[in-house]
Amino acid sequence: MRLDDHLESIKGIGEKTAAHFNKLGLFSVGSLLTYYPRRYDDFREPTDISALKEGETGVICACVSFVAQPKAASRIKIVTCKASDPSGEIELVWFNMPFVKYELKPGYHYVFRGKVTKKGRSLTMEQAKIYKREDYARLKGTLQPVYPLTSGLTNNAVVKAMKQSLDLAEDIPEYIPSSIRKQYDLMKKKYALTEMHFPKSEETMLDARRSLCFEEFFLFGLFIRQMAVGRERAESHAGIRDTGACEKILKSLPYSLTEDQMKAVECIKKDILSGHVMARLIQGDVGSGKTIVAALAMAFVASSGHQAAIMAPTEVLAKQHFNSMKPLFDLLSLDTVLLTGSMTAAEKKEIYKKIKDHEGADIIIGTHALFQEKVEYDDLCLCVTDEQHRFGVKQREGLGKKGEKPHILVMSATPIPRTLAMMLYGDMDISLIRSMPKNRIKVKNCVVGPQYRPTAYQFITEQVRQGHQAYIICPMVDAGDAGYGENVEEYSKALSETLGDSIVVEKLHGKMKPKDKDRIMERFANNEINVLVSTTVVEVGMNVPNATVMMIENSERFGLAQLHQLRGRVGRGDAQSYCIFMYSEASQETLERLEILKTSNDGFEIANKDLELRGPGDLFGIRQCGDMYFKIGDIYNDSDVFKEAYEAAGTLSDREVSDIVGKMYESSAKEVFKFLENYGTI
Repeated sequence: MRLDDHLESIKGIGEKTAAHFNKLGLFSVGSLLTYYPRRYDDFREPTDISALKEGETGVICACVSFVAQPKAASRIKIVTCKASDPSGEIELVWFNMPFVKYELKPGYHYVFRGKVTKKGRSLTMEQAKIYKREDYARLKGTLQPVYPLTSGLTNNAVVKAMKQSLDLAEDIPEYIPSSIRKQYDLMKKKYALTEMHFPKSEETMLDARRSLCFEEFFLFGLFIRQMAVGRERAESHAGIRDTGACEKILKSLPYSLTEDQMKAVECIKKDILSGHVMARLIQGDVGSGKTIVAALAMAFVASSGHQAAIMAPTEVLAKQHFNSMKPLFDLLSLDTVLLTGSMTAAEKKEIYKKIKDHEGADIIIGTHALFQEKVEYDDLCLCVTDEQHRFGVKQREGLGKKGEKPHILVMSATPIPRTLAMMLYGDMDISLIRSMPKNRIKVKNCVVGPQYRPTAYQFITEQVRQGHQAYIICPMVDAGDAGYGENVEEYSKALSETLGDSIVVEKLHGKMKPKDKDRIMERFANNEINVLVSTTVVEVGMNVPNATVMMIENSERFGLAQLHQLRGRVGRGDAQSYCIFMYSEASQETLERLEILKTSNDGFEIANKDLELRGPGDLFGIRQCGDMYFKIGDIYNDSDVFKEAYEAAGTLSDREVSDIVGKMYESSAKEVFKFLENYGTI
């Protein structure tokens, strides 16, 4: 079995089942092998009921004493039962699983494995999996993989397909030279994949994960090296001069730029006038004023007769950029156009002509539509990408190839410690904007437990009555997602009932169709929605100055840097804004971490503390860093591995680098190892 074989070559996967895998982006055997577990079920020795603790996944062997008839509550069918062992008794609860009633017989012993919660003064076990004692005995001591799923696909189906693929795969290539593998004590690729999916122990799983992270970071380091070398050798456009455009715009602004903003502008001007292609990252905290810096850069280029384009991650943000930037460019008699995917064919055709003829299109603002095949630029000299981590390198290069070696300017609000930023953006020069505009009102923060939720709802209601809006963030889309925590689907329904018909509550998550997401975001931006219940998809892509409350459920499940990013969605207007960090696990570690956010609004300080606090233990929660979407690696959890792999990549000769990259593109596992597409995609 080859890695580029279609999934239907796997025994047991037909056309219908393959379609379910396809929904997850899995089309080949190779792509399946790098579809890593989200977590593992640890089949440890059962404990006494009296030893259970709130918040943990507990395992007990208990005798069922009573099973209640399923009852309905708010459209949810609930089954409860009582079970006991010599140390005590516990109630078990299942939601929307009425069949459980028929699996349990009073007087019989079962092994139950489920989430332990508190109900009043007593502990309860929710959604427990049920095992016969002899079945659990066979699993005891093992780690069983749990994969992210989609409707129609079971974890068991993925496990079966994965085992068969690992057994029969023939052409898994090794990209890391044997000398480096030996130096850093890395597993061979096939063995690492096997131990990642079906580990013999937690120790071998961690070793496998480290090896796979190392390879991913190593290949990324090689790619960055090649990009940096290419940039150093590239000469840029001629004929650009300083026309005073920036100064004219600055005089029109009702505020003054900060010292950091002015330094960034001067560096950009110097780069563009140097005769070589600029590749610069503007890294600034949320609300630090990166957008005006980008606008000045575009004005600087376009005022010399060239074209400049800025690519935003969502249509909503692209439209907001257009509305805020166009008046500035009008001052210079520069023509600005907007190009998005939702435009009609006739509208697009008209814009395409303007761009190609350079008549009425000096500045082009849009989404990924900017680099579609039909878009031809007359003289694209500067490409700006906003929130670049939402675009893959391939997409960013796609826009860059539309011009003749255009200058590249990237903006990112993700606070990354400088040591990591220098490696992540090794092909770029970095301008850091640390200081905040003087008129920026600091967000007020509070860290509270779930008992505060009714008070939080009252506060949100009052803010809405004052004409403001609120975000509520949940870690999961629906109850079918792995892990624990609030989910958008159920939460939005319950909240709507709680707040009443006078308050408009809507939901937003990544499983929605792009046009539906854009529609919801636009309605929220237009104040047609009062409260938006969402996953982290709102982290970037929308500016709503009227939103004054950000409430984050299960905040312990997120990294500090991501929590800070989410907080940055509020505090963008003239009104005082608030962020409520709601935790569900009140451990000392959780409270200490969240206290950092309560006392600091400095993203870079928070990022450094996050890096210090992160460890290899938290491997399968929500992504901790929004900036780099590697398949398995995380630059916070795996910062030490990242540094080692990056340094190892730097020891190779240019010839060795070329050989490895060539081997990658020749590989039959093209879907898996086109790592430049893995970098930065969602």
